[in-house]
Amino acid sequence: MILVIDQLMKMLEEREEEMIKIRRYLHQNPELSFKEEKTAAYIADFYRGKAVDLITNAGNGYGIVVTIEGGNPGKTVALRADFDALPIKEELNVPFKSKKEGIMHACGHDAHTAYLMVLADCLIQLKDKIYGTVKIIHQHAEEEPPGGAKSIVEEGFLDDVHAIFGIHVLPIAPAGTVGYHSGYSFNGRAYFKLRVQASGGHGSSPHKANDAIVAGAYFVTAIQTVVSRRVDPFNAGVVTIGSFDGKGSFNVIKDSIEIEGDIRYSNDETKDVMNREIHRIVNGVEELFGVSCELTYEPDYPPLYNDPELTKFVANTLTSVVDRDIIEVKEFPKMAPSDDFAYYSEKVPGCYFYIGCTPKGTEEPYFNHHPKFDIDEGSMLVAAKSVGYVVCHYFNKEENKNSR
Repeated sequence: MILVIDQLMKMLEEREEEMIKIRRYLHQNPELSFKEEKTAAYIADFYRGKAVDLITNAGNGYGIVVTIEGGNPGKTVALRADFDALPIKEELNVPFKSKKEGIMHACGHDAHTAYLMVLADCLIQLKDKIYGTVKIIHQHAEEEPPGGAKSIVEEGFLDDVHAIFGIHVLPIAPAGTVGYHSGYSFNGRAYFKLRVQASGGHGSSPHKANDAIVAGAYFVTAIQTVVSRRVDPFNAGVVTIGSFDGKGSFNVIKDSIEIEGDIRYSNDETKDVMNREIHRIVNGVEELFGVSCELTYEPDYPPLYNDPELTKFVANTLTSVVDRDIIEVKEFPKMAPSDDFAYYSEKVPGCYFYIGCTPKGTEEPYFNHHPKFDIDEGSMLVAAKSVGYVVCHYFNKEENKNSR
């Protein structure tokens, strides 16, 4: 297996320019969640004619699952990369700027896809020497709930998988830095919409009406106490009111309003607390103000949990390798965003780790989802090598275990 690792790393180094070329093509041709038809076709064409099992239109959209059967029996490992873009107008001035007005790869999914395509192709060429099976999951629609991951799990693509790995490029460290975090690592999130129905009237006669704005305003204030008075202070919770639609005439008591918001939670315990308390506050608003409330509460993505044993294995593996492109391996803090990779790690042990991508010479880089988001393209080789080392060492570990 050591020979396979050396071969794989050499192949990846020789194909770094190909990763960059693929990434730039995808960056110029972004597509939004659930609309990635041409992107999916481009990825699928890359695998056609190769010695793999290729499934397209996986899940609830344009997901692609590529199965690489190793030449020797062993466990099955899955690798995931997302490929959807965001509804953001690009402000980055690069030769490969987005050709689609108002759509941009502002989160690095183009880089995720590019590195994994090349890594997968190298593994295909070495597959006769591999002890196990590798499933490549090119996933659609990470950015827009309900996302693509949950449907891929529900269709059984992980039923025979023993472990899953994924990466995300983050401009919080330079290329060459690999980060990891054990346990709960990304927040979960939920969406809610509250419609308050009261009875309108004239501003001069409040006693003959029932004010939906007052009831809604009370809800906005009361919901802030969920985090401050109901969530364990050692856990993270966030409540955001993103929209309060109560526009009307200045002298008319409004009969109905709509409020929309975003809920974030660091673990399942906090998720349950926030869900329960928000419903309880809504019931209280109905009773206190004599109004009718209709609450839509939709959990989007669960908290992302990195299996501690698997994460320790990843950290130890990457710390132990001697490679000029992997300069530093260190623990990163919990991340506040959400990612539907969480659905995979609910199904099987998973590790979602991080690849530094801060552009060279940049002291204050723009973060993911910013219209000027950019990466050091050298981070893709770091990603490919890191995941390649992890896969090979995982199979090697299992091979050694079975030979005892």
